[in-house]
Amino acid sequence: MKSFYKSLLLLGGLLPMSSMAQLPLVTETLPNPDNEPVPVQPVPHPRQLKWQETEFYAFFHYGMNTYTGLEWGNGDEAETRFAPTAAPNPKQWLQAAKDAGMKGGIAVVKHHDGFCLWPTETTTHNVTASGNDFGRNTNIPRDFAAAAKELGMKYGFYISPWDRNSVHYGTDKYVKDVFLKQCAELAQYGTDQFEMWFDGANGGSGYYGGRNTTVNVDRSTYYDVPNLRDSVHKVCPDCVLWGVGGEARWIGNEAGWAGETNWSTENRDYAGENNGMYGTEGGWFWLPGESDAKATNRGWFYHDGEAPLTPERLFQMYLETVGRNATLILNIPPNKAGVLPDASVNALKGMGDLIKARLGNDLAKNATVEVSETRTAGAARNYEAANLIDGNKETYWATNDGTTSATITLTWDTPQTIRYVELMEYIAKGQRVKGFKIETSTNGTSWTQRATNVQTTTVGYKRIIPLNGSTSSSYGNGYEAKALRITISDSRACPLLSKIGVY
Repeated sequence: MKSFYKSLLLLGGLLPMSSMAQLPLVTETLPNPDNEPVPVQPVPHPRQLKWQETEFYAFFHYGMNTYTGLEWGNGDEAETRFAPTAAPNPKQWLQAAKDAGMKGGIAVVKHHDGFCLWPTETTTHNVTASGNDFGRNTNIPRDFAAAAKELGMKYGFYISPWDRNSVHYGTDKYVKDVFLKQCAELAQYGTDQFEMWFDGANGGSGYYGGRNTTVNVDRSTYYDVPNLRDSVHKVCPDCVLWGVGGEARWIGNEAGWAGETNWSTENRDYAGENNGMYGTEGGWFWLPGESDAKATNRGWFYHDGEAPLTPERLFQMYLETVGRNATLILNIPPNKAGVLPDASVNALKGMGDLIKARLGNDLAKNATVEVSETRTAGAARNYEAANLIDGNKETYWATNDGTTSATITLTWDTPQTIRYVELMEYIAKGQRVKGFKIETSTNGTSWTQRATNVQTTTVGYKRIIPLNGSTSSSYGNGYEAKALRITISDSRACPLLSKIGVY
């Protein structure tokens, strides 16, 4: 018995670490009754997956700059300069966004000038000191959240970490007593927020409470991001923190496009602005891309004389962002009356009409689908080809382990005119597809490859391929086809597709 206890003592405390590391580990094979594929790491957090499913949403830059004509205020603007000519109307903003096909919106409630569009306890530089009753009664977070809930849309807020007004900026007091408290105040306007937007602009010259100096900070450490994330997620569990928050990345430009090859995986030392459009294959954490773009021809904030982009140009942005495994946050600035101009409303409506007309009738639903291989079914889940067209995001087609290439063929009894193919991976188990091609046939025996000038590499959450290879003149005459074949040539593991759409 002594020798037994002596052995336990040796194993538990006296053996050197080098010996402990050599001890054999007991492995246990966990049951997998549904024969589900093993995830390819990294995978999205559930809140990141919900965020990606939002796909397309609005940005509303409104605030002090609307009335000064600036893009970046210095922070020394008198509060009375915020003087709306009418009561700001966030419901009108969101209704226009909904008509464009968007699922939500983000309102700027504090830009770099530090002026807050709600009655905050953290600074006197806020709406309560505005120049008229319309301004003093403004509370954008309150009214925006209420309008979004009424319209059945997602919502969130942009709050600038940089504050060119605060005398405390650059000190610990600013983070603790101003910035984090402002975020906490905004979290109270709704526990179902889907995103908080933290701009990458941090530090530089400013008013800073009369110091009129330049303050530089290390944004990777200054804002106490781990505490920020924990604090927000306790109140808003599905809220993704963009930018400084480290849960979604800037796509790398403000022109409304992502790379045709676009991975949602990244490394913490990624090349930022130079690589945001593409991501990094095999990156060790999940950092999906968001493209922020302007729907008007001037700045982010409203400027007299501005005009909206055409619906065709906005539709092109949609194809080059949502259609390339990114989300699109499209900025439409409210004017001095606190509403979107009629021209912007009409352009958004035109964009929504194009999306419905061009991507609203899924021909795949009436096709016969055949695949080269189907994963063996489990007790309560199958991986049949029918899952590709059943409209259920929780079902998917898959091959068996070890198979990283496959073909999927859709056929119709009568010829169809087709212009776009949409592919969606089941990314809850990771991004996999590395290469594919698309072919059409008029008879089911001879095939012609389409979109030959497009990088048909990654798929990710969603990929929309114009078969003529062009996003700028993408609609065209289309192709007559009785059959469509998708060949997956390479994948990081067995491919999983949740949807194929044909339009």
